[in-house]
Amino acid sequence: MRLLLLSGALACAFASSAFAEELTVYAAAGVKAPFLTLAAGFEKATGHRIDVVFDTAGATNTRFLSDPAATLLITTDALIAEGEKNGRLTDGVSYRLGDTVAGLAAPPGSVKPDISTVEKLKTALLSARRIAFSDPARGATVGTHFMKMIESMGVRDEVLEKATLAQDGVETMRLVLEGTVDLGVTQTSEIVQANRAALVGPFPKEFDLATTYSLWHRAGASAAVKDFAALLTGATGRAALAEEGLRTAAAR
Repeated sequence: MRLLLLSGALACAFASSAFAEELTVYAAAGVKAPFLTLAAGFEKATGHRIDVVFDTAGATNTRFLSDPAATLLITTDALIAEGEKNGRLTDGVSYRLGDTVAGLAAPPGSVKPDISTVEKLKTALLSARRIAFSDPARGATVGTHFMKMIESMGVRDEVLEKATLAQDGVETMRLVLEGTVDLGVTQTSEIVQANRAALVGPFPKEFDLATTYSLWHRAGASAAVKDFAALLTGATGRAALAEEGLRTAAAR
């Protein structure tokens, strides 16, 4: 039903094109659910095709830079700023999409641990039989942060002994929902998008990690790319992102 309503709204905003384009997009997995909804509506309204690859923020950035046919990038604001500074992203424009924080997930129906303090978080991690988090070696923002956390808490070896390194947050949540692991570490937006009932909560303030996602495309991009970017960053896009657990940016 939501897709039908979205398609109707988009039909009024975007005219169907006689010359359909294929837009190649690389996007961080944290925006997967709202992105797919918006992309399906845009395709139906315009006739354009959205070909999207989801991955960790770091891998997404790397794959976009290595693909000359890529038209649009969604990754962390920090990685886009770095690319603009070092000259790998040139002659483009970027827009902030929204923010998410890192936290823990547990299988729906299970007893959720209290992680409101560092000591309680430490107890929860030591008590869990299996823990999943995104592989830091693949550029996972939360995975890299989690490694620093367990090092700081002095439980690195104990946690890694029972850890599963997932490809990204989407796989982390698949393991949680299957009951393969007791705890999953990822962005709260990815937890909400997979199953709101799995959310344990964000990390305590000492380990708070807020990640800003932004969109980037070349200044000379086609009208189709600019229209899709306008959809993602406009009121409809912000509403979809907010519904799926992201704190959204102000209107363009």
